[in-house]
Amino acid sequence: MRFVTKIILAGLVMAPVAAFAQTAPAISTTRLAPKHEEFAFEGPFGTYDRGALQRGFQVYKEVCSACHNLDHIAFHNMYEPGGPGFTEAQAKAIAAGYQIPADPNDKGETMDEKGVRLTRAGTLADHFPPPFPNEEAARANNSGALPPDLSMIVKARAGGPQYVYSIITGFSAKPPAGFKVTEGKYFNPYFEGWNISMPPPLVANAVTYSDGTKATIEQQAHDVTVFLSWASDPKMEERKRTGLGVLIFLVVLSGLLFLSYRKVWANMH
Repeated sequence: MRFVTKIILAGLVMAPVAAFAQTAPAISTTRLAPKHEEFAFEGPFGTYDRGALQRGFQVYKEVCSACHNLDHIAFHNMYEPGGPGFTEAQAKAIAAGYQIPADPNDKGETMDEKGVRLTRAGTLADHFPPPFPNEEAARANNSGALPPDLSMIVKARAGGPQYVYSIITGFSAKPPAGFKVTEGKYFNPYFEGWNISMPPPLVANAVTYSDGTKATIEQQAHDVTVFLSWASDPKMEERKRTGLGVLIFLVVLSGLLFLSYRKVWANMH
């Protein structure tokens, strides 16, 4: 009898708990819609802001390049038409500041006597070198996570530049009650699942802009997003000019064809 009584009492105690567990709403970790940040290159007539491009490159070089590749961009792209607006001399100086794995020397060696890879200064023909020699090294230096290549990140992510800007500036948000941040991860509501491996990349005034622009987190995020948008689509301005020229040609051609039609058929009625 006592055993039956204990079972009944336990059921009475646990019933409210079970009911609460069933009715407690689950936290949705679907990423938030991206913020809306204005960019000069958006729209059919938009162009890249050269000042933002150059500042964005500085943020990439001084902050992002420690972990992220820029595989699809060569140093000569930095001074070509449609690029960030650097001169050829400036692009050469940028290239020379990077060390590129060298070809085998006259002895066929690629390593020095200490087993270190032989390198040379970069040239305009080179692409930006990766920060790590291989994927294994990249993961080992980032707690198992693989930092994505940034040269196509804007095209590769739904939301494009708005998504990238939101991720970079989203670390200041506080996790809601009941949400647990996974150990070794960081809370970011603009990332699917809210747990992201990348630590907050930007700190206010982490870079010193040569043009005197104040380097707030939002300004750095805006500038580097502009630069990465260009890296993902360096021919955007040329494409827009071509498209506009084609549209003007088609409008003029349509007008000429209509006038020709009117003239040919004018005396046929």
